[in-house]
Amino acid sequence: MADRASETISIQASPERVWEIATDIASYPSWAHDVKSVEIRSTDDQGRPVDVEFRASALGRTTHYTLRYDYSEAPNKLSWSMVTGDIQRSIDGAYSLSSSGEGSTDVRYELSIELAVPLPGFVKRRAERRILNAVHGMKSLAEG
Repeated sequence: MADRASETISIQASPERVWEIATDIASYPSWAHDVKSVEIRSTDDQGRPVDVEFRASALGRTTHYTLRYDYSEAPNKLSWSMVTGDIQRSIDGAYSLSSSGEGSTDVRYELSIELAVPLPGFVKRRAERRILNAVHGMKSLAEG
């Protein structure tokens, strides 16, 4: 069974600016602290990353996984699902953006992960907090 987490924050930047950050996947290592590297494996006809291989810190080790990005609800939602992973069975997630007026954007970050090995609850909660911190990195970049 997959573990789910979500967080909604308000970012003092336009939806266009937040979308630009969310879709600049090659730059994730500069603001999503657990992401160590990305390699774009394929792009769509508009040059947007579709299949992206990640190397990230997770639970005291390095993990590798490839995500496939879906732009079908652009520019309101960027979603993804796992293609391959080493310690994960599945990863599904999304950034949903909505204008909250006066140049600010509400961002809902949703993530569902199923690991290949079960973990104790306290370890899962600690990992969840670290993962959800990624949206705070996005906020700092957008507002900086």
